[in-house]
Amino acid sequence: MDYKETLLLPTTSFAMRGNLINNEPKRYAAWDEKKIYHKMKANRAGAESFTLHDGPPYANGHIHIGHALNKVLKDIIIKHNYFNGKSVRFTPGWDCHGLPIEQQVEKKLGGKQKKEQLETAEIRKLCREHAAKFVDIQRSEFKTLGIIADWEKPYVTMDYKFEANIFRTLCDVAKKGLLIERSKPVFWSWAERTALAEAEVEYEDKEDYSIFIAFELSDEAKEKLGITGKAAPVIWTTTPWTIPANTGISLNPNEKYVLTTDGYIVAKELLNSLVESDVVNGTVDKEFDAKELENLIAINPLNGRNSRLVLGEHVMVDNGTGCVHTAPGHGEDDYRVGLVYELDVVMPVDETGCYDETIVREKLIPNAQDFVGRHIFKSNEELIELMGDAVLKVDKFMHSYPHCWRSHTPLIYRATKQWFISVDGRPEGEQKTLREIALGEVQKTKFIPETGRNRLNSMVENRPDWCISRQRDWGVPIAFFRVKATGEVLLDEKVLNFVAMIFEMQGSDAWYSMDIAQLLYPGSGYKPEELEKVNDILDVWFDSGSTWNSVLKSRNYDAGTYPADLYVEGSDQHRGWFQSSLFLSAAIEHKAPYKGVLTHGFTVDEKGEKMSKSKGNVIAPEKVLKEYGSEILRLWVASSDYQGDLKISQGILKQTSENYRKLRNTFRIMLANINDLEELVAPEKMGDLDKWILSEAAAVLAEVHKQFSEYNFVNGMSTLNNFIVNELSGMYIDMTKDNLYCNAKDSARRRASQSAMAMITKTLLLLMAPILTYTADEIIENAPSIIKNDAEDIFDMQYKALQNIDAPFDATYMVKAREGFGAVVDGLKKEKIIKSTLELVIYTESKATVDMDRVDAEDWFVVSGVLEDKPEEEMLGSFKVDEDMFTIAKATAYKCPRCWKFQSTEEDCLCQRCQSVVNA
Repeated sequence: MDYKETLLLPTTSFAMRGNLINNEPKRYAAWDEKKIYHKMKANRAGAESFTLHDGPPYANGHIHIGHALNKVLKDIIIKHNYFNGKSVRFTPGWDCHGLPIEQQVEKKLGGKQKKEQLETAEIRKLCREHAAKFVDIQRSEFKTLGIIADWEKPYVTMDYKFEANIFRTLCDVAKKGLLIERSKPVFWSWAERTALAEAEVEYEDKEDYSIFIAFELSDEAKEKLGITGKAAPVIWTTTPWTIPANTGISLNPNEKYVLTTDGYIVAKELLNSLVESDVVNGTVDKEFDAKELENLIAINPLNGRNSRLVLGEHVMVDNGTGCVHTAPGHGEDDYRVGLVYELDVVMPVDETGCYDETIVREKLIPNAQDFVGRHIFKSNEELIELMGDAVLKVDKFMHSYPHCWRSHTPLIYRATKQWFISVDGRPEGEQKTLREIALGEVQKTKFIPETGRNRLNSMVENRPDWCISRQRDWGVPIAFFRVKATGEVLLDEKVLNFVAMIFEMQGSDAWYSMDIAQLLYPGSGYKPEELEKVNDILDVWFDSGSTWNSVLKSRNYDAGTYPADLYVEGSDQHRGWFQSSLFLSAAIEHKAPYKGVLTHGFTVDEKGEKMSKSKGNVIAPEKVLKEYGSEILRLWVASSDYQGDLKISQGILKQTSENYRKLRNTFRIMLANINDLEELVAPEKMGDLDKWILSEAAAVLAEVHKQFSEYNFVNGMSTLNNFIVNELSGMYIDMTKDNLYCNAKDSARRRASQSAMAMITKTLLLLMAPILTYTADEIIENAPSIIKNDAEDIFDMQYKALQNIDAPFDATYMVKAREGFGAVVDGLKKEKIIKSTLELVIYTESKATVDMDRVDAEDWFVVSGVLEDKPEEEMLGSFKVDEDMFTIAKATAYKCPRCWKFQSTEEDCLCQRCQSVVNA
C-alpha cells in the first residue's frame, strides 16, 4: 500500500513564487478600481485619527530612489496605523512653482533670450503645462510602488484654490505685523538673477584671494589719537570686488588694538601671527582700547572715500587682523552693524553680477567707466592693482563657499529691496517673538530620531529674517498694490480678499493677465492709475511651508487634522520644509503644524558613495520594479536603518529578495498546514509545544509591534526575522510535521497545532501587511476562512495581539538541550552512522524533559523516543545541560513505513498510532 495517500500533506493555492513583476501591477490596478483608500476611510469611520502630512516632491522629472524611499516609508507608517485601527489620512502633494521648472521651459524655448521675448503670462502657461505633465507621471510611478493615498484628489500647489490659499497665508502673516519690505543683503544668484533662501544654498570649494589692505586714518583721526606719522588699520578680505562698497571697518569692542612701529593698526591678539606671516613687520608703538577708535575715519585706498571705524560683536580674533572690512550692501553682519552706526548701504552690482553705473555716479573706482558691465569676479586683479602699496599681502586659497543649488555658480551677498518675514518680530497680540514661539514649539515636538530636535533648534536659533521674495516669473505673486506717489503698500483686508477671490476662480496668472482696474476691489477708494503692482513672486519654500494651511486647515481636502500627527522627510528638510512650515504656522497660529517629525537619510551605493550617473551607480525605482518587484523595494526600506544613509545595490537587492522568499515560504507552509482547520482550539487545551510557540510568538510579536509603532522598522524586522528563522520555521514547523501529517485529521493534537499556527499566521500577517501589502492581500485571497473570516481583502482586517500565555516548560533549558543534541547528531551524520534523527532515542532523567508530554518531547528533538530508563543499547553519544545528562542511542523498534518513526513492533508494519489512523 502507498501510505503517502493516507498522509495529510500540506496544501495551499498560495504560490511558492510571487511572480511579483507580472502580478503586482494587476493587483495594484484592482486596488485602484476598488477605491481602496476610500474603503480604508469608510472602514475606520469614527475611529481615532492619524494624519501624515505629505511634504511635496517637486513636479519635475521622473521619481528617483530617494523619492521611492520617502513615499514607501510614509506608506508603511500610514498602513501600520490603519491596521492598528486608526482612521488614517494621507493626501499626497506636489510643489509646482519655482526655478527648476522655469529653467526647463527656458531650455525648451532655446535659452534666456528667447524666453525674454515672451509675455510673462505665456511663460507661466508653459511652466504650468510642464508641472502638470510631471504630476501625472510621478503619480503613476508612485502607484507602482504599492502606495495607497488619495490619488484622486492630491494637493497641487498651482491649483487655483491652492494659489489663493498661499496668498491668503501671506496676507495672514502681514496682518500679524511680521511682513516687512526693506533693502537688505541676501544671497543672490547672479546666474539666475534672483534672491535665494538659505535652504537653496549649497557649499562647494572655490579658489579666492586672501588680501590684506591698509586704510590710512584721516588727519583728524590721527590728531585725536596723538599720532603724527603713518597709522592705517589693516583689513583682511577674500572679496576684493566688494572694496568699492566699503563704508566701515568693524573692531571687536572687547579687544586691545596696537599701532605698530611700521604704522599699522591691528588687534593686539593677532600681532604675532601677522608678523610671522609677513603682513606687518613692526613692534608695538602704541596700544588702544577699541572704544578709543570708535567713529574715527579711515580712508579707502581704492577711491578715497570715508570708512568709519565701528564696534561689532561679530568680529573675531582667531584669524585675520581684528579689523573687518564692512560693506553693508554685501554681508549680513556688515548690514547689522551698519544699521547701528547708520553706515551707507552702497550697492554697485546689478542683478547679473556686473558693476553698474553706481560706480561712476558715486566715484567708487578710478576709471570707473571701464568697469561698468564687467563681472565682479573678473575685476579682482585690476582692483588689487589700483590699490597699489596699500595692499600689504596677496595670496590665493581654497575654501568652502556658497553656491546656487540650481546653476552651481558662486553666490554673492547683494542688498536689494526684498520682502522678509521678521523672525524677531512679535506677532500681533503675542508677547513672544516669532523665533521664541518657534523654539518653544520645537521643544514640544516629538523627534525621530531625537537628534533632529537639536538640529532644528539650532537652525531656528540662528536663522536671519526669512527673505520670501523672488525675481522670477513662475510662482505665486506677492500680489500687493503700491501707491506710486508714496510707495505705500495697500494691506487693506477687502483689497486683499478680492485678489484672493480672483485667484481662487482664475488662478494667480490673473495678476499678469488682468489690469489693475480689474484686480482692484471696487470699493477700495483708490484709483487704478495711482497704483502699481508689486512684481515679485514668493519663494517656493513659502508655498510648501503654507501647505498645513492650504491642505489641513482649508475645507478643500479631506486630508486630516491640524496640527498633523507626523511630518516625514529627509534630514535636509530641517533647514527646508520643517522650518518653513514651523515659521508660518507659528506666525499665524502660534504653534507648530506637526506633533512629530521623522527624518530619514539619503540613498547611497554599497560603498556609501552618493549616486551619480557619471559613476554608474544609480539605481532607479523603475529598474528595481522590472527586476524584482515593488515588494522587494518595500522590504529593503523596512529592513534598512533610515536614520542614517541607506545603502542600496544589486547585491543588497538580491539579499532582500532572498529574505522575501523565506518570508513568503514561511507563510506558505503555515497556510498549507492549516488548510482544513475550521475552528480554533483554545490555548489552554493545547499541548506543550503549541503553548510554547504561542508564548514565544506573543512576546516576540508584541515587541515587534512596539518597535513598528515607534517607527523602528529595522530593529522590528531583525527581531521578526530571528524569530521566524529560529523558533518558528527552524523549530516549531519542523517539530510539528509528524503531528500535522500523520495524526488523524480531527485529532486533538493536530487541531491544536493547526490552531497555534493559525493564530500566529494571522497576527504575523497583519504585522507585515503595512510593509508587504501586496503579499498580505494575496495571502488573504488564498487563505482558509479561519484566517480571513469574512474579509474581502487585507484592508478588511485589523491587527490583534496574540493572547499572552505562560510557557509550559523551561524554554531556555530545552533550547540548550536541543542544541546539545544537534551537536552530537551533526557528528553522527558526518560519520554516516545515521541519516535521520528519527533513528535515535534519548535517555535522560532530566525533570524538565520527562515532565513534558511524551510525544511533545519526541517532537521537540524529532526522535523516536524520549525515555527515562537507562539505555541497554550501545550509546552513540551524550551531552549535558546544567547537571543533567542526556544519552543518545539507536532506536530498537522497527521503522514505521508511514510516519518513519522507529516505533513499530515488526518490520514493514505500521506503528500503533498510524495503524489506528489508517483503520479509522
